[in-house]
Amino acid sequence: MAGKKTKEQVTVALIQMSAAADPEANLAKAVARIGAAAGKGAEIVCLQELFRSRYFPQSEDAKNFRLAETIPGPTTEALSRLARRKRVVIVASVFEKRSAGIYHNTAAVIDADGSIAGKYRKMHIPDDPCYYEKFYFTPGDLGFPCFKTRYAKIGVLVCWDQWFPEAARLAALAGAEILFYPTAIGWLPTEPKAVARAQQAAWELIQRGHAVANGVYVAAANRVGREGKLKFWGNSFVAGPFGEIIARAGSESEAILTARCDLKKVDETRQNWPFLRDRRIDAYGALTARFLDPSTRAPVLPGALARGRPERGGVESRDDKGPVTKSARLSSLESYSEKN
Repeated sequence: MAGKKTKEQVTVALIQMSAAADPEANLAKAVARIGAAAGKGAEIVCLQELFRSRYFPQSEDAKNFRLAETIPGPTTEALSRLARRKRVVIVASVFEKRSAGIYHNTAAVIDADGSIAGKYRKMHIPDDPCYYEKFYFTPGDLGFPCFKTRYAKIGVLVCWDQWFPEAARLAALAGAEILFYPTAIGWLPTEPKAVARAQQAAWELIQRGHAVANGVYVAAANRVGREGKLKFWGNSFVAGPFGEIIARAGSESEAILTARCDLKKVDETRQNWPFLRDRRIDAYGALTARFLDPSTRAPVLPGALARGRPERGGVESRDDKGPVTKSARLSSLESYSEKN
């Protein structure tokens, strides 16, 4: 870790670029763009998803496993040297080879001293036309951590994670002030233009909603250009804690998008809109169910909500004083019955 005290003002940069067939050329381009971003004052730089290659999950081809590498490995070592030289934090999405037969879509967070602050393994893995990621990636197992870097406390989520508010919420609850989303998303040129525009609008809207719901900054770095069947729509953006767009790139061109984030606004926004304060954490246990079928829905025990702890039949819970045992819940239920 490069330093324990984060800043109140931080400049972030998103690298939006097209990808060539040669991974080394893509890495060299990324290094040059990060250097240029640092020259513009950027302190945290985020690359797009799987930046070192073209978006290979458009097809299921075992040859693509050759693109994978370890962390630490060639890509993170090159970026670590750059981070140390330029004194920038780098968020880099890498095709990680964890072990024989186990691969992840991983974002490495490299601190400003060149050390690896940690990594996030993509949790939500899509399997849609031209996004056949389940063939390549094992779902992540590191949760939704917060990385305390030299300049800010950040959370990192990857592409498909964008559509899941639970992921953004958990990263924010872990302490993140800025959520970064390395992304590779686009449309099929054969799709009706109205459908394509609606998809892009929804993509931006839900992430701006994460910013509002959690009182954080959100920064999404997308790729751009035509690759195979997909046309990536770019439009990388940074949104503030009220969901307002601070900066946005175009849909056709490469860009180094920079934005200034005032981290004091995270606290100010949460004071004005105290969503985290008013969460009913005692009432959300059912969110861990796949679906709330009437036949499998667990009842809330009487008095549980009033006491502010998530008591549910047959499930251990915990309050601020420690575990709530099954016997304690039964005692509470008996006491409730006697009084009523």
